Amino acid sequence: MASVQLPVQINTQILSKPNLSVYYPVVSGLSNPAAQQRINAAIVALVNQLISQQGYPQNPQTQVMGWYEIKTNERGILSLSIGNYAYPPMAAHGMTYIKSLTFDIQTGHAYSLADLFKPGSDYVKVLSGLIQKQITQRNIPLLNGFKGIRPDQDFYIADKALVVYFQLYEITPYYVGLPMFPISVFELQNILAENGPLSIMATND
Repeated sequence: MASVQLPVQINTQILSKPNLSVYYPVVSGLSNPAAQQRINAAIVALVNQLISQQGYPQNPQTQVMGWYEIKTNERGILSLSIGNYAYPPMAAHGMTYIKSLTFDIQTGHAYSLADLFKPGSDYVKVLSGLIQKQITQRNIPLLNGFKGIRPDQDFYIADKALVVYFQLYEITPYYVGLPMFPISVFELQNILAENGPLSIMATND
């Protein structure tokens, strides 16, 4: 019987500067200090990347708010999203970015979308087909049609679902927000990487 993987301990830190208030998670208590350091370094790097992407370093008058959401914290898998909203001076409206990270807590490895699937499985085609079906069913307005996902499309894992999503303006008008497409792991079982995070979430033990 496999040993039970307890949830990771998450603490909240705040990065506070003039016009900037960003909350982000810090992992603690892992049995592998090197894995813990890798995870926390990746989180901080992403937080700083989003702040830079919003243009705050170049224009500190930009108002920036940041937050995070834990999507999965079980079975040795930690999946989370880092959100960032910024409103530059004189802008017509603010801009939101959300990026996600999914980790193996034993090693600190951050999974790419490709890591979730068997090599050569053409996961891009499979996921694109399932998302196209949802776009039609949900009557989601598009900017220039849907040509499929990128191989490194944004995603997170939430319980027994893979959630693939797009940034503002990536495929839809601004008013739609960030379109998100939950896909059951059971729809993907034929192409899941053995012992990968989605395969782990698909089991019932």
